[in-house]
Amino acid sequence: MIARTITPHLDELAKSFRVVSIMGPRQSGKTTLARNHFPNHRYVNLEDIAVRQLAKSDPTEFFRQHPGPVILDEVQRVPELLSAIQVLSDGTKKNGQFILTGSHQPDMRAKVSQSLAGRAAILELLPLSISELKGAGIVMDRDDYIFNGFMPRIYDEHVSPELLYANYYRTYVERDVRQLINLSNQHAFEVFIKLLAGRVGQLVNLSSMSNDIGVSSMTLASWLSVLEASYLVFRLPCYFNNFGKRQIKTAKIYFTEVGLAAYLLGIESPAQAARDPLFGGLFENMVVLEALKARCNIGKEPELYYFRDKRGLEVDLILNKGRTLRPIEIKSARTYDASFTQPLKKFVAFAGSVSQPSIVYAGDLTPTINGIRFVNFADTADIITASVTKRVEASPPRIR
Repeated sequence: MIARTITPHLDELAKSFRVVSIMGPRQSGKTTLARNHFPNHRYVNLEDIAVRQLAKSDPTEFFRQHPGPVILDEVQRVPELLSAIQVLSDGTKKNGQFILTGSHQPDMRAKVSQSLAGRAAILELLPLSISELKGAGIVMDRDDYIFNGFMPRIYDEHVSPELLYANYYRTYVERDVRQLINLSNQHAFEVFIKLLAGRVGQLVNLSSMSNDIGVSSMTLASWLSVLEASYLVFRLPCYFNNFGKRQIKTAKIYFTEVGLAAYLLGIESPAQAARDPLFGGLFENMVVLEALKARCNIGKEPELYYFRDKRGLEVDLILNKGRTLRPIEIKSARTYDASFTQPLKKFVAFAGSVSQPSIVYAGDLTPTINGIRFVNFADTADIITASVTKRVEASPPRIR
């Protein structure tokens, strides 16, 4: 098992709460993490039909057979258990007694919050990060990361990316989607997913897509919510000083697993990925998700945004950290260029409290130009987790 950065946070939650819910995409390593970190807990897989039937029909008997401390895998399959867990957790003073895993975000999060308010902590585990792979001695080139993706089985079990993502996609469409919605037009849904893969890092116009697919924009909006609910995609909202406007402006869409996005685009090798006209979007997808993983792994809300104004000024990624903005421009190029700094230079000039503006790119040199530092994409997490420093003023060009 590749060591996970989130483990100290999991340990902290288990010492403080009676119930810990580990949520995230399928095959992101939730079960492996839980079983390795809590070796003395019983393990129950609620995908097992007989076990699931008992849990649904007689929760009392279920917990008589499987008392805490226990790991309940895929608990979203039996939400009826949450009420029983509430009663049992109230009857014990021991923390970390119930470790739950689940793959469906809003519905499961809401049920945990309602049934186990004050008793449960929620932790989100995403696929492997570049720094986690590096810690295991796995260092790859830009194009290999995008083609292979970050699912643990690719590295722990040496499953080929093509085989894994084909099975992952098919299982998702045929099983998970049907648990979440009554899908009457599977073909249209699959077309929608593939069109989204072709729009990573872009604003998604559902009205335009509805004409291409032949279903209403309202249906597409509900499908997009399903994709987000099952951790297939991540929405990056637009940043505004007015918090309410962040919720109204169109979000950018990214896949939680860039390897799956590459598979959906028909990319069959790292070399083909580098030549693909959508490579810039895939690279941006990878970097944005590295930032998201860095936040999740320390137990923080994402607080990640992009910026775009009416004049066309755009910043790819912004971390809002304690009301100090950390802007990041993302470039897939291997060679730095001073012109890359222009959008950030303009943003810094009017944005107010700004810290550590950076260009994340695929090169190894790390010059500072116009007060803006160039950083290799493999170090994205370092930018996100670094402490906030003083405000950065636009300055004359300097290179070091």
